[in-house]
Amino acid sequence: MWEKENQTSARDFILLGLFHANLWGWLPLTFILIIYMWAITGNTVLILLIRLNSQLHTPMYFLLSHLSFMDILNISNVVPKMASNFISGQLSITFGGCGFQLFLYIIFVSAECLVFAAMSYDRYVAICHPLHYPILMNNQISVGMASGCWLGGIINSTIHTAYVLHLPYCGTRVLDHFFCEIPAMLKISCADTSQYEGGVYVSAIFFVVIPFCIILASYAQILCTVLHMKSIEAQKKAFSTCSSHLIVVAMYYGPFIFAYLRPKSYHTTSQDKVLAILYTIVTPMLNPIIYSLRNKDVLCALKKALGKTLTHRN
Repeated sequence: MWEKENQTSARDFILLGLFHANLWGWLPLTFILIIYMWAITGNTVLILLIRLNSQLHTPMYFLLSHLSFMDILNISNVVPKMASNFISGQLSITFGGCGFQLFLYIIFVSAECLVFAAMSYDRYVAICHPLHYPILMNNQISVGMASGCWLGGIINSTIHTAYVLHLPYCGTRVLDHFFCEIPAMLKISCADTSQYEGGVYVSAIFFVVIPFCIILASYAQILCTVLHMKSIEAQKKAFSTCSSHLIVVAMYYGPFIFAYLRPKSYHTTSQDKVLAILYTIVTPMLNPIIYSLRNKDVLCALKKALGKTLTHRN
């Protein structure tokens, strides 16, 4: 521990990370770096396909491109610093660097929660009110939704980051985590944070619970509409389109709700790390896989792009 203290100034933090600096630590780190590269590549390809293929210029895919962009930024905010600390053996992160990482992290996770809700509303309108879709989900509305998601994330992040960075921190400032996250930082604060923790619950209600309820309500209506469809082919298409969204939502909101809405007495360091891995590393990697492999429109766009590339080379 004294070695770790000597690596940092009085205001810096120590990130203990996920693995010990030995041979066994290199194996999971390599696996995470592979996941990172796959997440960057998959989400970038998805964004380019949506950008270049005119058939994907719809509100649904516009929102999906924002989700992919958020995934790229979110995983890039966490993994490179974690990997560089492990490789260099320097576990410290500056006070400013920790604040900036926290600020970006809250923006991306907050905005993603809102984007999922916006995407579920889009599917609700498309399936339950198809004739009104051009009016209820036009380009201006989709741009406004995406802008609102980003703005909500920025406002939420500014409030939380400003408060957390003004808390007094005592001792060696050791964060038993692999990035700067609110629960880990509250554990080493020497101030009474009970009132602020209440504010975190309120924020979680606005950015997690309410969007999740909107998603559930949207898909309940969608399910009722789909079950009343006479065409089996139409039912299959509707289920295929919505099931991919529901899978991603379950993977994202489940760990997030468990991480931020549990009482403080039930929090353990190992559980917090595992949950953080799910919504900062695993989900950004799985999103492009689920939305491409289970989506005929994206698969067709990918085949066309590959076909043009091969033809051009020949």
